[in-house]
Amino acid sequence: MGRGKVEVKRIENATNRQVTFSRRRNGVLKKAFELSLLCDAEVALLLFSPSTPKPHLFSSHGMDRTLIRYRREKGFYTTNNNGIRTIEVWKDEMEEMKRMLEALETKHKHFAGDDLSTLGLKDLKKLERQLRIGVDRRRLLTEHISLLKRNLKTMQEENTLLNKKLNELKKGIDEDS
Repeated sequence: MGRGKVEVKRIENATNRQVTFSRRRNGVLKKAFELSLLCDAEVALLLFSPSTPKPHLFSSHGMDRTLIRYRREKGFYTTNNNGIRTIEVWKDEMEEMKRMLEALETKHKHFAGDDLSTLGLKDLKKLERQLRIGVDRRRLLTEHISLLKRNLKTMQEENTLLNKKLNELKKGIDEDS
């Protein structure tokens, strides 16, 4: 004989709600443990009771380590009580920046035509496409700059003519007065 289907909604009675939380909390903690064990997943579970401020937690690899990893993946940074980043976060950020710098330096070398022997055909075609796009953009920018210079010259000439006409009009008004 099985249990009846339970309607999932907020339990209005505070006592019943606390009893259900206490009963189900252990089941959730057990499931988190099983998931970490069966799948070798890094699991962190943090529960707060609705009636007590005491947290209930489970972590397969250490809560701090898992939180640091989560924040790093999401782009947040951890701080200790003094508001200073932890050494582990700084080290992780430095390593990530080193990897990014190396990748950018390699890309720069490839754009300059150096160290191309390490690239495969697909990478060479991608580099060629990027260079072609860069050349096209430079050409368009050069043409646009030339157009702007011509427009500036035309506007300066128009401005000079308008200033001459304005001066002539002012002389005419002064002579009439």
